[in-house]
Amino acid sequence: MIQAEIKNLLKEDISILIKIPNSGKHYLCDCGEAGLLTVREVQSVSAIFISHTHIDHFSNFDGIFRHQIGSGEKVVICGPKNIHLQVESRLKSYTWNLVGEKAIEYEIREIVSEKEIHVYKIHPPYWNLELVTRQNFLFEDDYVNVDFAILDHKTDSIAYLFREKDTITFHENASVFKNGKWISELKAAFENDDPDRKIQIEEAVYNASDLFYLLTRNEGYTLGVIMDHAVCESNYEKIKKVFTGADKVYIETFYKDEDQEFAKINYHSYASASGRIMKECEVKESVPIHFSRRYVESDQLEIEEAFYKAFHGN
Repeated sequence: MIQAEIKNLLKEDISILIKIPNSGKHYLCDCGEAGLLTVREVQSVSAIFISHTHIDHFSNFDGIFRHQIGSGEKVVICGPKNIHLQVESRLKSYTWNLVGEKAIEYEIREIVSEKEIHVYKIHPPYWNLELVTRQNFLFEDDYVNVDFAILDHKTDSIAYLFREKDTITFHENASVFKNGKWISELKAAFENDDPDRKIQIEEAVYNASDLFYLLTRNEGYTLGVIMDHAVCESNYEKIKKVFTGADKVYIETFYKDEDQEFAKINYHSYASASGRIMKECEVKESVPIHFSRRYVESDQLEIEEAFYKAFHGN
């Protein structure tokens, strides 16, 4: 099951690390100051998901690539409109005469609209952008698919939903056959919805559908990260479309309820508003995150109390 760890302290800017157990794969959501994020964790990050490039969400990007240079890996960066230009400008602000072109490669995926993603490549030492393709999906690897919503924060703010790939369980105790390669063939037929595929077990041949009773599909865990957004119906409709029924969602809860006028002015959310939308989405578990730096620990506790009261409908 995918897991998330908040890597910033209360007075630091937001950064969340998402891990795939037993894979060594890490994904990073936003690059704010994060005192709990280790160099080793940074070096294991294969994809970075930027909500928007306000300084509190992007200031530590330099620290991230500082520890990735030299890995020789490809790292994917996903973000809102113009993210490719902003990454390029950050990289070009340094001198790279001692770094070869194979030290690292970034693949930048700019979210232009819900159905239009522009994909760029960029690598040292000159960091010249190359538009590679346009596509209608954001991110998929062996472990997750990532969906998103474009929210209004007086600029595009991307909320991300990580969905683990479904797994197939073979019920060995229910089988009267000897184990063999036919099991993987059966799983492939099940995953590809191919009931007429022929499965040979020893000397006999079966239709795959006749053996599907031996399998169970386990739906992948869904984990969401919703960063800065205004409290408004248009944002909430987009959130509901993507996050309804999610297993767990971390959601921006920048202000206390008593400071909701500041939330309105600054296109942020506040405690009870974030709790209510998570309740309306029927999210199984939700965690309030990303509090204003004006607050101390007692304020955070007040925010969490108001959030959970609204989330649980008390």
